[in-house]
Amino acid sequence: MKAASFAYERPRSVSDALALLADADGEARIMAGGQSLGPMLNLRLVQPPRIVDVAGLAELRAVERDGEALVIGACVTHADIEDGRIPDVTHGVLPRIARGIAYRAVRNRGTIGGSLSHADPAADWVTTLAALGASVKLTSADGQRELAVAEFIQGALQTALRPGELVTAIRLPSLSPTARFGYAKACRKPGEFAHAMAAVLIEPDLARSRVVIGAIDTAPIFIDDSSLFGGAITDLREHFDRDLASRLLMQAGVTDPAARHIHLSVLARAIAETAV
Repeated sequence: MKAASFAYERPRSVSDALALLADADGEARIMAGGQSLGPMLNLRLVQPPRIVDVAGLAELRAVERDGEALVIGACVTHADIEDGRIPDVTHGVLPRIARGIAYRAVRNRGTIGGSLSHADPAADWVTTLAALGASVKLTSADGQRELAVAEFIQGALQTALRPGELVTAIRLPSLSPTARFGYAKACRKPGEFAHAMAAVLIEPDLARSRVVIGAIDTAPIFIDDSSLFGGAITDLREHFDRDLASRLLMQAGVTDPAARHIHLSVLARAIAETAV
């Protein structure tokens, strides 16, 4: 099957892209690499009258420090991160996650902002960046706003993007020297979409933890406290409340016992990794 016909626009600047989006009255789709949008177009799951391709905009590939945070342009590719072409403020978390995304051909073109904007529940950046406490910079012709990733992702393939808005950057706080991060996912074979994933961030110096369970049919499950561990921030494997995690999965619609068991097993692996 081929994509339905559409107008293809390739703006020369972010301001040009925003003008095109404003003119489209919410009917345009942004392409920032096309690794998610392309297949959807070919399958006619989406049939926008206009595509605005921002992948070539140098403004969206810029990376800069902002105090203790790193601001990553939305069109930085997974391969840029994997290959260390941008600074790493996460003690190796970012390159590791990037290496596990699909295949190298996809990583060469796929972008971090495009992945977040698409909001696929099984996307590695959705779960990882939420766990790392990242935020998303949203820009429109009317101005800018910033949302935590946990607020930005509102459901499967659903975000807080408003008509005329564009994801222009991701703001990532630096991890403290004592922070520990665990990540696990279950795929039928390497490179395929995960059918369960979890990320766990432990910050002993701040006495807090953050857990994200992804690859479910709704918004990821965000647990921004230590309730899963009975208030503990050490010896998490021993304190892990598997029954509470199971109830949260049930509330999120994971009612099949086998699927829930896979999610819980993946979460347990992520928790165990924080102890290494």
